[in-house]
Amino acid sequence: MSDLNPAELSRYARHLAIPEFGIEGQRRLKGARVLCIGAGGLGSPITLYLAAAGIGGLGLVDPDSVEITNLQRQILFGQKDLGRKKLEAARDRLLDVNPHVDIQLHPELFTSANAMRIAADYDVIIDGTDNFPTRYLSNDVAVWLRKPNVYGSILRFDGQVGVFAPHLGAPCYRCMCPQPPPPGMVPSCAEGGVLGVLPGLIGTMQALEAIKLITSVGQPLLGKLLHVDTLSMRFRTLTLRRDPDCPVCGEHPTVTEPIDYQGFCGIPSATAPASEIPTMTVHELKQLRESGDNHFLLDVREPHEQSISRIEGAVLIPLGELESRTSELPRDRRILVHCKSGGRSARAVSLLREEGFENVWNISGGIIAWAREIDPTMAEY
Repeated sequence: MSDLNPAELSRYARHLAIPEFGIEGQRRLKGARVLCIGAGGLGSPITLYLAAAGIGGLGLVDPDSVEITNLQRQILFGQKDLGRKKLEAARDRLLDVNPHVDIQLHPELFTSANAMRIAADYDVIIDGTDNFPTRYLSNDVAVWLRKPNVYGSILRFDGQVGVFAPHLGAPCYRCMCPQPPPPGMVPSCAEGGVLGVLPGLIGTMQALEAIKLITSVGQPLLGKLLHVDTLSMRFRTLTLRRDPDCPVCGEHPTVTEPIDYQGFCGIPSATAPASEIPTMTVHELKQLRESGDNHFLLDVREPHEQSISRIEGAVLIPLGELESRTSELPRDRRILVHCKSGGRSARAVSLLREEGFENVWNISGGIIAWAREIDPTMAEY
């Protein structure tokens, strides 16, 4: 067990004063390593509180840079960090909070190719992501490596927290959600919005659950899902049960190594051949518009996104409504589909082609690329 030096004894004095926690709990924290997947809304309070609490090792996974839209909720960052890599800015902030923490940066996407390698050296995995492929991946890796997976999710005013750990007798994430929702059915925070303080609440509870797991203090949310409705400030605790037929943690598992999680969640792979997802650049779209081409421009974002910025003439049908509204689309014209950055529109193109639409194209980079390369006066978000 790691010994505490005089500086640490002073720093953690309020922990040491708690009879149930004391010096033994603090030593366990110092000897533990936690991996946080995502350094965004949830990752900010998770890492800040774990660092302040005295976690020995903290790994962060995130490939992104700091943008202005992050600052409404991602309290790791400030105005001075705009444009910086998130993990570089996070490291500086966390070491300022506590220089005794060993911080390991993984500035890459958490994928099937690297997940097992990254997660292997940590004791607890914390899911601070906002997409289903990574949630299923982090769950599966945690099951195979026999590590607790501290789960959190947020959207608009609601949040959830739980601990998945079959090796401790609790279910895994797949026991609760055997199948992902259809693409577009559940919006991400970027699509649906999130109240800025909500990830602070949920992320802090995730950090707390990790501390309880490491120190054996209290009762972690094993086999429990805590749901929070912040509009009414109502907390509900749901009991979850293991599924004996779960393909990952069940009695006869059929998924024993990482799979194509994008495909599992119905999302076109980024490595799919171009012939599968016909793509057009914003410059090609501009040329078509200027030539008078008789195309149909479809915007599959959410209404609040279109209120921020829109391309003149685009027809709004949110992705989640598209399958039930295909009758509103022309079959005798070329359909060009855009969203914020190209992901949802790629899913829309796949959906429309499955519905028999033949001349459908995805606008690469979406309205963000349009704003940056075609119309710099347009607001970004």
